[in-house]
Amino acid sequence: MNVNGTTIDAIFLSLSTAFNQTFAATPTEWQTIAMEIPSSGAYVDHRWLGAFPQMKEWIGKKNIKKLDEYEYVVKNKSYESTIEIKRDDIEDDQIGIYGIQAQNAGAAAKKHPDQLVYQAVNTVFTAKCFDGQPMVSNNHKVGKSTVSNKGTKKLSTATAAAADLSYGAGRQKMMEFEDESGESLGVIPNILLVPPALETVGKKLLTAEKLDDGSINPYVGTAKLVVSTRIKNPNYWMLLDTSKPVKPFIYQKRKAANLVKSTNPEAPNVFLEGVFYYGVEARGNAGFGFWQLIYASDGSQG
Repeated sequence: MNVNGTTIDAIFLSLSTAFNQTFAATPTEWQTIAMEIPSSGAYVDHRWLGAFPQMKEWIGKKNIKKLDEYEYVVKNKSYESTIEIKRDDIEDDQIGIYGIQAQNAGAAAKKHPDQLVYQAVNTVFTAKCFDGQPMVSNNHKVGKSTVSNKGTKKLSTATAAAADLSYGAGRQKMMEFEDESGESLGVIPNILLVPPALETVGKKLLTAEKLDDGSINPYVGTAKLVVSTRIKNPNYWMLLDTSKPVKPFIYQKRKAANLVKSTNPEAPNVFLEGVFYYGVEARGNAGFGFWQLIYASDGSQG
């Protein structure tokens, strides 16, 4: 096969079609737990998260929430995935394998937000949110009080007491969250997020009429079970409230996955290395929303 502009354009059109079809058909999971925040610069300052919106009686001057004490900047990062296409393979008409690579690139590009969001999920006990504390911490400040959204109990259905001390305690804690004036935030967890190791326990907790000890299970239907292979620690489990406009996690999109290619047969990389390049570029990052919308346990205690 002759290597010229027409040939190269036809090859890349075929690869783009394979990429786009796979991209469109690939499912994602990040939308279940995160919200998308558009970005138009190098970073986004999310200090607005310092005000969990509540209506208050208007008497005299309006009660203005000052956000100067908060600073939560999420910087955008650049990402890429590149396929190298050898000129010799084009000359020998051996380009079938590149179609499969283009499909893989399409799937990877579509799932890239999943990767970013679950990187945040895996760091909830260490990475800081808008109040300067880790997203899941024993030391969140609400007015003059200190509030915890962190647990240590293993998720369990062994006995009524075990279920109450793990899932039940987390659920109660979230429902008791208040603002600085003592008003309920109306948080009710609707998702139980677990790794594959806890899928059976989570499913039993939310669907079985009875617990392992034969006692009545009071938690049937109280949340939706979400299992993710991207949660790295097999003991982590999390309760989330995703019913509000702001979600527990943020996917910050600066530039959506964009196809790029090098198709000039006279380009230096073709002359020096005998290769063409085809790939994907994207910019963005992930971070945290309101800490009040999550309760997480590291499962370190039985």
